[in-house]
Amino acid sequence: MTKWFTGVSIGSMLLGVFVLPVHADGPISCTIEFKLSGWSAMYETASGSGTVKCSNGQKAEVALSSKGGGMTFGKIDIAEGTGTFSEVADISEVFGDYTFAEAEAAAGKAAEARVLTKGYVSLALAGKGKGEELGLDFGKFSITKKK
Repeated sequence: MTKWFTGVSIGSMLLGVFVLPVHADGPISCTIEFKLSGWSAMYETASGSGTVKCSNGQKAEVALSSKGGGMTFGKIDIAEGTGTFSEVADISEVFGDYTFAEAEAAAGKAAEARVLTKGYVSLALAGKGKGEELGLDFGKFSITKKK
């Protein structure tokens, strides 16, 4: 009886080693560096590209697009854009459609800041570039992984 109990105990311990759940190291932080250009005349459209990098080593090249509407007029070209995402469990959570609303004014050299949300994920963007823009708009900002 003792041998059987010992065999079951050792077997249970070994089995436990192989079926223990794998836990993530916790939330990660991700940032984006990007370029974005576009125009607006009651309707806003912009597109660009960037790189998302996360604290756990994950990295992705991304395509960006922004579409919206409101009372806006102008053209913008952001060459040095950066952004910080709220903490996520995996880089896949940063992809998708974010919503925004903003007031903007730019002439010549431009600086832009925008806070976007997608469910529980938020993204704070800032950028420098050139352009002329005036208005108030709202819309959708999309981040997709390049293929």
